[in-house]
Amino acid sequence: MQDFIVPFLTVGLAEMGDKTQLAVFCLASKTRKHLALFLGVLLAFIITDGLAVAFGNFIANAISTDYIGFISGAIFIIFGVVTLLKTGDGESKCDLKTPFLSGFGLVFISELGDKTQIAAGLFATQYKPLPVFLGVIAALGILSIIAIYLGRYVMGRLDYRKVSILAGALFVLVGVFSFFQQ
Repeated sequence: MQDFIVPFLTVGLAEMGDKTQLAVFCLASKTRKHLALFLGVLLAFIITDGLAVAFGNFIANAISTDYIGFISGAIFIIFGVVTLLKTGDGESKCDLKTPFLSGFGLVFISELGDKTQIAAGLFATQYKPLPVFLGVIAALGILSIIAIYLGRYVMGRLDYRKVSILAGALFVLVGVFSFFQQ
């Protein structure tokens, strides 16, 4: 049971309020296809953290986290600028065209070399891989559901233009902070 609980609690606490969860929140505020978004996000977590668990610390040593952090920051800034440029009054502009792919792509890039992915790999060197994987994915899945629900709630209560500006600004800020976390 410890093989599940320790990674679940540690990764859950480390990911709370992380840039990835902020990105999921922002994406959720821009779509009505929350299940598709969640499935894309979850698949990205399964792949990135599954690789980390399967290969242990290999990913952290093989890929420079500075390089991945720079790419991640640039993508967040691009998402933010595009979001800010596409602000409008119409509700039809609220939906992402492909929430599954948007969620998958953003989380996949963001999680490569992230502290929680590295932690998952390190836990796999100390505990049984399957419970570690299940604990990590359970924590990330629960946090993603919370972020999506909050994004949906905010979208239902606020003016689209304001939410779009806030989402764009958050993407840009997360991107800028990504450059300084190296």
